[in-house]
Amino acid sequence: MHEQEKIFQEESRIKATDLEHRRKINYSLTQSDIAFQKGKNVFSDLESARKRAKNIKWETIEHLNKYLLEFEKKFTERGGKVIWAENPQQALDAVLQICKQKQAKSVVKSKSMVTEEIHLNPFLSRHGIEVVETDLGEYIQQLSGEAPYHMVAPSMHKSREEVARLFHDKLNAPPGLAPEELTLFTRQILRQKYVDADIGITGVNFLLADIGAVAVTENEGNARLCTSFPKTHIAITGIEKILPSVNDLALFWPLLATHGSGQQVTVYNTIFSGARKENETDGPEDMYVILLDNGRTNILADVTARESLFCIRCGACLNVCPVFKNIGGHTYNATYGGPIGSVITPYLSGLKSYKHLSYASSLCGACTQVCPVHINLHELLLYNRNKSVKAHCGSRSEKIGWLLWKKACLNRAMMNITNGRIKNFMIKLLFRKSWGDNRSLPDFAPKTFNELWEATGQ
Repeated sequence: MHEQEKIFQEESRIKATDLEHRRKINYSLTQSDIAFQKGKNVFSDLESARKRAKNIKWETIEHLNKYLLEFEKKFTERGGKVIWAENPQQALDAVLQICKQKQAKSVVKSKSMVTEEIHLNPFLSRHGIEVVETDLGEYIQQLSGEAPYHMVAPSMHKSREEVARLFHDKLNAPPGLAPEELTLFTRQILRQKYVDADIGITGVNFLLADIGAVAVTENEGNARLCTSFPKTHIAITGIEKILPSVNDLALFWPLLATHGSGQQVTVYNTIFSGARKENETDGPEDMYVILLDNGRTNILADVTARESLFCIRCGACLNVCPVFKNIGGHTYNATYGGPIGSVITPYLSGLKSYKHLSYASSLCGACTQVCPVHINLHELLLYNRNKSVKAHCGSRSEKIGWLLWKKACLNRAMMNITNGRIKNFMIKLLFRKSWGDNRSLPDFAPKTFNELWEATGQ
């Protein structure tokens, strides 16, 4: 068993039996579902919208090279700079080089899963550059020293009391502040950080090929502040975030908002097409876009898995996943949790290390049903399982065990050799630990089917 799988199983056992943890995340997920059920009514025909969105993403991913080059051409024509990064280290080196050129001592960041993917914050901190998360949920996680728990709601697992204690311990805030008071307290701290920062870093929701621009959607306005006060703006994104046209936002922005937070559209939606022009009053003097591969071309090369690149990072599949509801986000020990994370992480971080994530699924299909771009997530989880078997990622004992199980199940004589008591003993011996101390093992009948059939006298 790989080390990552051992950690996953151990932490899953702990989280699955932590009733307080499950209470908090299920409350948050219930609220998300209520908001989604209400918000989706903005679509007169949601199913048609999802199919259209999938078709647009299919067209884009099938011609990814064309659209990326079109984006680069249009963006650089207006003075923007595009940096291609094959792996996290190249992206990190590019950011560090820009920081050194600008003699940057402080950076403000808006919410970005890609920067979590490349571990940007600790990297810059090691080089003496202060990094401040400005999204409230991300700021809470940064103070906690934790990674985001959920790709849309980073601190959804924390209660208001826990956040109040955290702010009191870390920021010397008055004890017992209410959520509104905590927000105001954070704003007082962050406002000065925006003014002092040398560089602002954002993620990207969508790259727009036809106009060479970056679209960012948010609810707090912190991304706009990150890109307005600092003299340099760096946007870091995966190469799959491209859309053919700015006109596609009329479909994708509402889909993202509704499936991510139940809103008709998020509060702040901004299109960045480069640095500040001479006749503009605010904005950065320089703008860079870093296009990150980091295993995405591995997914692109696999015709079956390719549709996982359609993902718009709304987090809806996490919200409905029964496994996520029981074990939470940190247990995956990966940047992207839940069903979509279980599909793409083996490609981004190695099949052998993360093949177990594809088995951590009930295959109920709820993730596929809710996905705004119709990704067949449960089928891709099965596909990953198949790939892991063909790649011989399992242990030798696992292979022998399943081989014996198969032979026994295909041979009635072998199944009739032992009675129910012996079968129950063997099941307890072999599967008690993996099945868990908090679940009952299957109980075999004392007599076999053949014995029961013969007893009928027929």
